[in-house]
Amino acid sequence: MLAAWRRPRAILWTIAGVVTLGFLIALEITARRYGQPGPITNQAREVIFGPKSGPLLYAGMALMMVVLTWRQRLVAACFAVGIDLVFLMVRWAAGARLNFGNGALWVILGCAVIAITRRTGRERVLLLKGVGLGLLLVAGRKTGDTWLLITAKTRPTVLDQYTAVADHALGEPSWLAGRLLRASGPVGSHLLHLVYGQIAVAAIVIALYQLRNVSAERRFPRHHLVRTFLLIGLLGPGIYMLFPTVGPIFVYANDGGHWALANLWPNTPPPVSTPHHMPFDGFTPRNCMPSLHTAWATAIFIHSRQASRFLRYAGAFWLVATLGATLGFGYHYGVDLVAGVVFALTIEAGVRAFDRGWDRQGIQLVVYGTTVFVALLISYRYLPMQMAEYPWIAGPLLLMAMTSVIRGYLRFTKPAEPKPVPVQQPEPQPELV
Repeated sequence: MLAAWRRPRAILWTIAGVVTLGFLIALEITARRYGQPGPITNQAREVIFGPKSGPLLYAGMALMMVVLTWRQRLVAACFAVGIDLVFLMVRWAAGARLNFGNGALWVILGCAVIAITRRTGRERVLLLKGVGLGLLLVAGRKTGDTWLLITAKTRPTVLDQYTAVADHALGEPSWLAGRLLRASGPVGSHLLHLVYGQIAVAAIVIALYQLRNVSAERRFPRHHLVRTFLLIGLLGPGIYMLFPTVGPIFVYANDGGHWALANLWPNTPPPVSTPHHMPFDGFTPRNCMPSLHTAWATAIFIHSRQASRFLRYAGAFWLVATLGATLGFGYHYGVDLVAGVVFALTIEAGVRAFDRGWDRQGIQLVVYGTTVFVALLISYRYLPMQMAEYPWIAGPLLLMAMTSVIRGYLRFTKPAEPKPVPVQQPEPQPELV
């Protein structure tokens, strides 16, 4: 046992677990300072009280069940539904809101207890990995909510004027998409709202396809979507702290209340003028730069390329629809989407490089993607006027920078073709006389 813990992989997992726990505790303490419960408290409450998102808890349970046999999955699902029915009856009798999802959380925690008390060796490790996967998905949502609270409380001013001016280089796509969405009527709006709000469901569908053989092979694949999805959600809010923006629908429309500069979106693009920091309220998340919905949809698209034809089409549709929703609803500027694509590809390249070993090509791509991403943020912050004055130069440069990262990623993930080996010709034998 001691020798196993000394293995580099076991040490790495231990360090990752300690860092994750420390990060959650730090977020809990920070949220408490602002008078709000943190991710640990919110998750613990859902063992008894009504969950905020029942579908997410059942999605986490579905991810956990990839390590179970079909019989075990059926038993776990029945337990989850049965527990939820009991909770629903109690809430109905008490006149409380009829939330669901407690049963899924109970099943996940129950599997963790079974893994520790009833399993040994490789089976214990596999079941604990499944439990960890399900809990990470749920904890990621709670962590994200706390992150957004912190961005609103600690960043009293926003940089939306800078991104709005820089967006002139791309032709103000949010204003154009907003007008197109209004022209499409309620059908287009409802469809994009569904796509935008259920991006986690799309990710879980792709992840379940990738992890479909775990129960038979008794091991996880080397690379799957869940890790990239969680890393995007974990690292993205840190960028929000460096570049806080709230979006055109808040700064340039009535949704911002008296904090808005004017009611311009989506009919009238904002004028080009010298940008400044502007104060904003203390509760709207500063969650625009980069667009994490774009980053998540990009990751879904990438991982759907190796799936069935239906999932490939679904991944492409989800990417296009998400881009339309982020712009059409006024949640993001066009420059946010460019940064989101670069952000996603850089993280995905880093995860793949870690899986296959940090070779020269992987290190170069991660460094290059990080450099391009930082250059984008610097240009949005310090060169927005120049970008707006010369859009025919700045716009193509932004797209070329994003395309260069895409091209580098495609070359990085392209399978190496075996080099032809010349056939050794036999040496002629001397004739015997």
